Amino acid sequence: MNSGDLIRSVPLAPCRFDDGSVAMLPVADMLANSHRIVGVEVEVPTMLPALLRQLLLPITVHALGSPTTPEKWGHQFERGRFNSEERGHIEQYLAEYADRFDVLDTVRPFGQVADLRTEKGDTKGAALLVATAPSGNNVPLFAVRTEADRLRLPLDVAVRWMLHAHCWDPAAIKTGVVGDPKAKGGKTSGNPTGPLGQLGVVMPIGRTLYETLLLNTPIGVAKRLGVPQWARDPLGPQWEVRSPDGVLDLWTWQSRRIRLFVEHVDGEAVVERVIVAAGDRFAAGVPDWETHTAWRKDKPAKGSPATPLRPLRHVAGKAAWRGLDALLALESATSDSVQTSELLDQLAELEGAGAIEEGYPLLVETFGIVYGNQSAVIEDLVHDTISLPVAALRGSGRAYEAVVEAADQAERLVNAINRLSADLRRAVGTDPIPWDKGQRPGEQLLVTLDPVVRRLLAGVSADSGDEDKLSRGQLAWELMAYDAVFRCAEPLFALPSAAFIGRTVKSGSKEQRYSLGLAANSFRSTVNKILSRAAAERVRPDDEE
Repeated sequence: MNSGDLIRSVPLAPCRFDDGSVAMLPVADMLANSHRIVGVEVEVPTMLPALLRQLLLPITVHALGSPTTPEKWGHQFERGRFNSEERGHIEQYLAEYADRFDVLDTVRPFGQVADLRTEKGDTKGAALLVATAPSGNNVPLFAVRTEADRLRLPLDVAVRWMLHAHCWDPAAIKTGVVGDPKAKGGKTSGNPTGPLGQLGVVMPIGRTLYETLLLNTPIGVAKRLGVPQWARDPLGPQWEVRSPDGVLDLWTWQSRRIRLFVEHVDGEAVVERVIVAAGDRFAAGVPDWETHTAWRKDKPAKGSPATPLRPLRHVAGKAAWRGLDALLALESATSDSVQTSELLDQLAELEGAGAIEEGYPLLVETFGIVYGNQSAVIEDLVHDTISLPVAALRGSGRAYEAVVEAADQAERLVNAINRLSADLRRAVGTDPIPWDKGQRPGEQLLVTLDPVVRRLLAGVSADSGDEDKLSRGQLAWELMAYDAVFRCAEPLFALPSAAFIGRTVKSGSKEQRYSLGLAANSFRSTVNKILSRAAAERVRPDDEE
């Protein structure tokens, strides 16, 4: 058995089974056991979409095709595993393309370019692949390791980071290689980030790997499937500026030309040296049929009926539930600013067709990378997981209203407590905390509200069809939020006596009075309006209890 075979030999990732055990599995075994695998353990969260898009999803979809109708998708999903016919198709597919998945092949090594080399024959350390390791411009100030430290990666780990680089590699200058006509002085400039680095990645996640694969399979796209990279001609050092020919080409996009230099140390295949050079670039930016991102709608050009779409990027430190307006903005909705991902929009159709139950415990994971100077360095990784009620994907109804209202209430409470802080500071003669400096009390409130919102989302997912439970859940959320906002506001009232007297601030011809009493009354009134159920519950007469 070839030691570079990703299908049978080299494990793709550690897999966690439904019985709690963990095993290192190659691709074929992961697919065969996908109905029992409940988690794929990776070095960094952003590696999961890389493994799914670069290998597992395109193999499955290319071998079996895209489901043609919601009903057919629903039958597959309800079954919960590949049937014998599907397993046979996958086995046949893996046998047909067996030579394309060998990372040590001398002619077409998987994800690489054979004999990729520089004019001087030099290479770089394997840390160049690792997003969290110091290398080149990407050197964290307080990193434990330095670029001079040797990094020896086992072959399976090197493969995972190679796939990650194809998806997320930083932009800017890359190593110039022999055969690249655009290389000058040993360098190639103008490289964009990997394709996922240009998105705010949104992925629906199921209870098992099998369900996750289906949840991420678009329906009825046979005409725009295209082919994955391993079904194309072998790559050379030259690269193209082109548009993807379909979903499979997009998922397996080779944004870099890479070569792993494999050595054998104590009988183990390891990688210490690599080449990462320029790769293919999108001709017209991210295609608007990208499956794994939500979108921001731009204003159409004058005279154009089409609304331009831009990928909606994630913001570091911002919880995914704060972007529910985008995640639930279906294509059929009338939002002027945002639109959800194709796959979440598809789930709304599937729920409407009865192909997936409204109480299904759907998770949505978001992934992103924050790049620094000219996108040449990685500053932060963005990842979050939230429960998203399938019933809320309809874009209307009680479940939708409950989750959207809660997210909106949380944002309004943040604004209210920040306004309270500003008014109290003005009452004692100081300026409000600038929005981009220091820590405002709204940030602490968000930390406090975060688990409460997530608890509500999980509850709505489980009880979306029970009107009484939804109502009680909304009241419970408001009562906990009510306590949280006043608990966070309490330290703000520790002010000198001058705050009771207050002061008048002039702005042009207008005057505004600020004092502790005025600020407190305004704050309480605002909170009562935002959390009207909780406010009404707290003033009920004792005889109603």
